[in-house]
Amino acid sequence: MWYSETFSYLHTTNLVVLAVYAILSVVISLVILKLYTWMTTGVYRGTTSMKGKVVIITGCNSGIGKETAKELAKRGARVIMACRNMETGSKARDEIISYSGNSNVELMRLDLSSLNSVRQFATKVNKQESRLDVLVNNAGVANTFGKQITEDGLELTMATNQYGPFLLTHLLLPLLKKTASSRIVIVASDLYKFAKLNLANPNPINQLPAYLYYVSKYANIMFSMELARKLEKSNSGITCNCLHPGIIDSGIWRNVPFPLNLGLQVIVKTMFKTSEQGAQTTIYLSVSEDVAKTSGKYFKDCKEASLRSDVIDEGNAKKYWEICEQLVKLQPNDPRP
Repeated sequence: MWYSETFSYLHTTNLVVLAVYAILSVVISLVILKLYTWMTTGVYRGTTSMKGKVVIITGCNSGIGKETAKELAKRGARVIMACRNMETGSKARDEIISYSGNSNVELMRLDLSSLNSVRQFATKVNKQESRLDVLVNNAGVANTFGKQITEDGLELTMATNQYGPFLLTHLLLPLLKKTASSRIVIVASDLYKFAKLNLANPNPINQLPAYLYYVSKYANIMFSMELARKLEKSNSGITCNCLHPGIIDSGIWRNVPFPLNLGLQVIVKTMFKTSEQGAQTTIYLSVSEDVAKTSGKYFKDCKEASLRSDVIDEGNAKKYWEICEQLVKLQPNDPRP
């Protein structure tokens, strides 16, 4: 009897010890991954001032957009926050002003999923501003399963992440051309590698929105590369670059539904970059003199990175450009690169 009880006790003790070791192993592994993320993250440490410069940042009421706005405001720029949600945008504006000590931060409504909203925003900016030094196309949406079509008949994810920014950039070109050495910065993603843009179905209203986020990032890169080529040919003096911010701990993950979100927060908090870390490459491309003349490139961790050959194919990019012009209903008198 005593032998059986002793064996049971030892067996239970061993299981507890094994469980403790397993938990410790997981914790240590997560800490190591977090340290690795921190150590390999590019950080822009330049001290270049942005005083006298005007910057527009889309989607900067949270995440890397807000962190970008905070840093550029701190450097003295006039920051125009282009946000869809004015309530959260107003709170972000107060935070940015408090952090930077710069009150020259204006909040303006922009819903990139609405072509009418884009035109209204651009009209107001073109009337009130005399220059535009940096346009940061940062805003993005990522739905998982909820299929939505905009008032313009466009799939919501593609409209917000690609077609709205495409139209906005066109409409702001006159201001950018008036400003010496102006810059366009497009926040893309390495997630483009999981997608392929179907030129025969550029408005995929029946496809899974989660996949379309990847497609929109593919489209962002094609747009960026072709825009850079057109700007160079026209001797506009405008540069255009795109970037991968990293996989970020941001509000974009709030749309992941149950049960896919189970355990997601542990992964997000331990393995993903913070919004401040994710904003570094955007800040670098917006500010650094090292890339003042650089255009048509892809960056991550504040360094130039390579791209897959298919996403930089000039023939496909030209075809897609024409498709985008049709989908956003670009008018004959609208600005061109």
